[in-house]
Amino acid sequence: MATILADSDFAATPRDNSVPEAVVVRFAGDSGDGMQLTGGQFTLSTALAGNDLATFPDFPAEIRAPQGTLFGVSAFQINFGSTEISTAGDAPDVLVAMNPAALKTNVGALKPSGLIIADSGEFSKRNLEKAKYESNPLEDGSLSKWDLLAFDISALTLESVKPFGLGNKEALRCKNMWTLGLALWMFDRDRAPLIDWLNAKFKKNPVLAEANIAALNAGHAYGETAELSGPLRKLHLDPVPSDPGLYRTVTGAEAVSLGLVAGAQLAGLPMFFGGYPITPASAILHNLVKMKEFGVTTFQAEDEIAAICSAIGASYAGQLGVTSSSGPGIALKGEAMGLAIMTELPLVIVNSQRGGPSTGLPTKTEQSDLYQAVYGRNGDAPMPVIAARSPSDAFDCAIEACRIAVQYMTPVMLLTDGYIANAAEPWQVPDPATFAPFPVTFLEERNGPDGSLLPFKRDENGVRPWIKPGTPGMMHRIGGIEKAIDTGNIDYAPATHQAQTDARKAKIDGVAKSIPAQDVNLGTTSGKLVVVGWGSTFGPIHQAVRRARAKGIDVSHVHVRHIWPLPENLGDLLRGFDNVLVPEMNTGQFKTVLRDQYLVDARPLTKTSGQPFTIAEIEAAIATFFDGISDNEGGDLAADTTQLPSIKGVNP
Repeated sequence: MATILADSDFAATPRDNSVPEAVVVRFAGDSGDGMQLTGGQFTLSTALAGNDLATFPDFPAEIRAPQGTLFGVSAFQINFGSTEISTAGDAPDVLVAMNPAALKTNVGALKPSGLIIADSGEFSKRNLEKAKYESNPLEDGSLSKWDLLAFDISALTLESVKPFGLGNKEALRCKNMWTLGLALWMFDRDRAPLIDWLNAKFKKNPVLAEANIAALNAGHAYGETAELSGPLRKLHLDPVPSDPGLYRTVTGAEAVSLGLVAGAQLAGLPMFFGGYPITPASAILHNLVKMKEFGVTTFQAEDEIAAICSAIGASYAGQLGVTSSSGPGIALKGEAMGLAIMTELPLVIVNSQRGGPSTGLPTKTEQSDLYQAVYGRNGDAPMPVIAARSPSDAFDCAIEACRIAVQYMTPVMLLTDGYIANAAEPWQVPDPATFAPFPVTFLEERNGPDGSLLPFKRDENGVRPWIKPGTPGMMHRIGGIEKAIDTGNIDYAPATHQAQTDARKAKIDGVAKSIPAQDVNLGTTSGKLVVVGWGSTFGPIHQAVRRARAKGIDVSHVHVRHIWPLPENLGDLLRGFDNVLVPEMNTGQFKTVLRDQYLVDARPLTKTSGQPFTIAEIEAAIATFFDGISDNEGGDLAADTTQLPSIKGVNP
């Protein structure tokens, strides 16, 4: 049996004296405990310390689930260290549990001999009953395989903020800052940036600022006391080696927003964003509202259909129209997407995928909208589709979506997902001069014989001209009804519809000529097995393949950005491997596309739990193709996939 390693396999457990290269910490508590804020600020301090990192916010769908219940738990996981980090980690080294429900829902993921830090003040009889505990786990020995540090964080917080005269409820809201202070001490983090942030946040209420700072300092001071007699240890992780430059942390939603603005600038166009709030896409609208100085107009519409139609109207008027949503909203936008395809207007549609169908898992991640993106419109309505692989990659993908949209006069769908949208990682801010502009040229003179205007006359790439309304002598009409070749006049003739359907398809197929050839992200261009991914599966696939190759296993990693049309060389590349494994967080959608396009025996590795793949799951799937090969400890690599019930269809 193969030994499956966690993402932080270099990390020592808290009782180990060696210095790890990476550590995974998970903060978990009630959705009102401020775990996302705690995790976000710890992420900021980690980035300032120079460590590489990846985060995974995980919160409930309910706006405010009943306090202390299992389905109201909010968690934030961060994997950070002095080595390259590409996932948020498999098994946490440290779990901070603010109540019994947080402990119960998260302790199973904790690494053996990992450290539990629990707020014993919240382990009351009532809270234990809410979490379905028959006895107190802090006292009954059920946590014996982990190190346990339990103390009354609630009482300690109240004591630390007592001088400020806050009410009990308001004082307990400082508990997350107390916990953050302890975490900052544990990993040798500077408190100064957090103190500055608190002073700025509560500028209008300095008493709250001082109370939170006092709680932060008290948690930090407690670390030294706890170290004297308990399992808690202070740990310093060196900064990761990195190229010189300006760095910042960025979430996927932030990167998409910045990339859209950059894309509009490179096209020389003002940008109009029409959106409607929906999880997890709403953050894009929130970010773009702050960017008016870059020629960005934002509009919160009354519904999804109005949002996309307003963006189409903006594109007709000569701006870059953009809209965004998640699966349910994308479904509502479907008819208008067909309109944009028929009128051949540029439009960028961002789909931040979540678990479906219907309302599904609104705060969880999935990749189940690929069929919807590639095929999900009435009629033959081809549209380019691009998928970002990480938060920072979303910036480049947004620029690419803008380029294709304006150069080919077509809507383009950019796929991210809940994990990418909410997760954060360090990003080296690029030099704007390194991006090649793709300025738009509007048609300003009539382009037909005898001075006639042909709004749908196509160039060598099958692209029609873009005519800005109001241009003298260029009055024209476009619409969703089938139109005659060149003139755009309404034409129902069978031969016309055949020719125009073929022309629209040929234009989108031709996009493949302007995208890069598919490369191999890790490994060789042929061999026994290739693991093909798309979207946010990049991190766990890359780490699993890296470890397998370190053991001498013949496996490579190919990650596809351009989902439709596919890169021109992808078929030949896949045929160079004996086996093709496709991990994706759906029931096998990209696998179906690859089988359809290339007649390759692509085999699925599927997961629809609302959680990202772990490295261990992909390692186990790779191992099924390599019976009899030993790992570093001499064990057999034929993983027992029956122990991974979420994995389907991996047996060769």
